[in-house]
Amino acid sequence: MDKKRDVIEIIKIFDHLYAEAECSLEYKNPLELLISTQLAAQCTDARVNIVTKNLFEKYKGVKDFANADLKQLELDVKSTGFYHNKARNIINCCKMIIETFNGEVPGNMEDLLKLPGVGRKTANLVLGDVFHIQGIVVDTHAKRISKKIGLTENDDPTKVEFDLMKVVPEKDWNKFCHQLVYHGRAICNARKPKCNECGISKYCNFSLKIVDK
Repeated sequence: MDKKRDVIEIIKIFDHLYAEAECSLEYKNPLELLISTQLAAQCTDARVNIVTKNLFEKYKGVKDFANADLKQLELDVKSTGFYHNKARNIINCCKMIIETFNGEVPGNMEDLLKLPGVGRKTANLVLGDVFHIQGIVVDTHAKRISKKIGLTENDDPTKVEFDLMKVVPEKDWNKFCHQLVYHGRAICNARKPKCNECGISKYCNFSLKIVDK
C-alpha cells in the first residue's frame, strides 16, 4: 500500500462526498471554540452546542469565565460530563489567558498547550479553524478510521497525529480531519461500518480484509 498515493485518492473522494465538511461546534470567536472543544471531550458536539447556546449568553467573555463561581459553572456544564474537571479547567484557562496572554487566545501551539485543559487536539482545532494554521485534529473518528484504513498502527492520539502528518498533504490537514468526522458519522460507524456503501473501501485495510473473507 502506497499510503501517500492512496490518501490523495481518498481526499479526492472525500472532496466530492464531504465538500461542506467543517467543525460542527458552534462558536463566534476563538474563546468560544476553545471552551466548546474542552467541553466536547467525551461528549457529542450536538450536546455541547445545546449547552453553549445558553453558556455563552451567560458568560460574555474571558473575564466572565475567569471570575465564574466554580460550583455554578459546574452546574452550567454538567450535562457534558466530567463537569468538575471541565469547569475548573475553563476557569483556570481563562485566568491564564488574561494574566499571560493579555486576554487573547494565543495563536500558536506552544502557548495553547500551556493553558489548563488544552491538549494537542484542542490546540490544532483552534489553530486550524480560527487562525488558519494547518494541523491534524485527532478525535475518536480520526483515530479509529485512520487505523482501519491503515494510515496508522497507533492508538495514542499524538502518535496518530504525527503518522497522518507523514502521509496527508499539509494543505489538506484541517479539511481531511473534518472529513473523517463526517465519514465516521455517515458511513464508518464504530459498531457497524457500512463497508458496502463506502466510497473509499478499496483503499481501506479493514474493508479489504472483509472482502478477502
